[in-house]
Amino acid sequence: MLRFDDRVAIITGAGHGLGRSHALLLAERGAKVVVNDLGGSLDGSGASTGPAAEVAELITKNGGQAIASTDNVATPEGARAIVQSALDAFGKVDIVINNAGILRDKSLAKMTVEDFDNVLAVHVRGSFLVSQAAYPHMKEAGYGRVVNTSSPAGLFGNFGQANYSTAKMGLVGLTKTIGIEGARSGIKANAIAPIAWTRMTESLLPAEFEAKFTPERISALVAYLVHESCEVSGEVFSVGAGRVARVFVAEGPGWKTDDLTPEAIADHWGEIMAEQPYVQSAMESMQRML
Repeated sequence: MLRFDDRVAIITGAGHGLGRSHALLLAERGAKVVVNDLGGSLDGSGASTGPAAEVAELITKNGGQAIASTDNVATPEGARAIVQSALDAFGKVDIVINNAGILRDKSLAKMTVEDFDNVLAVHVRGSFLVSQAAYPHMKEAGYGRVVNTSSPAGLFGNFGQANYSTAKMGLVGLTKTIGIEGARSGIKANAIAPIAWTRMTESLLPAEFEAKFTPERISALVAYLVHESCEVSGEVFSVGAGRVARVFVAEGPGWKTDDLTPEAIADHWGEIMAEQPYVQSAMESMQRML
């Protein structure tokens, strides 16, 4: 059994859904958990101490160790307070699972700037701030695990979710960069793109999905990715209903000429659209251009 004895995990958005499931599983397997949740509604309005406190209490009642945090991930002060609460209670930070999120779905034509900015603030800014606040402590310890929560909507787009899709694809770039920068310090970062029945998706998914697309089927992958035995970093995984698959960004071989014109591009469009052989790094891409 993969266990987390003596590991300290910060899990944001852990009062409901996926985050709650992650927190309960890691605590059951020995992790000390900071259960962070602002306690607001799906659109980010309001706040309550209830959700985080309820999960922390449940973990404690089951024999685990947990504390509740209601600090706001989207502010530097809030992110630092979340990390400090882990340090004060448990002395260190080993794991960060960035799961906090809100929804403000509207079509592009109807979406306000506030709708766009607020969604990015929680998903992207929040994940950046909490990861950044924990990073020095992980670096000093020579160990860390970060999991960011992306989405199929970010990887492939989705109608009415320009803000959410932008945020979720942004987390892919953040994940890959943390993985690169943290490599020398034993810090690994990966992202998940889950499909699960939660309060965030219940109005979007068919009712028959509820029994099959449970949060627990997502948490199993998250637990593996944050375990010390997991060596992968900078990867993205689709997960839902018991299926896990690697999702990767790649660049095809392309076509090159010294006389690039719109007409030449049109004539060679088939070569430009080819997928094999592909490369997967900025350096390899640059080398192909030389």
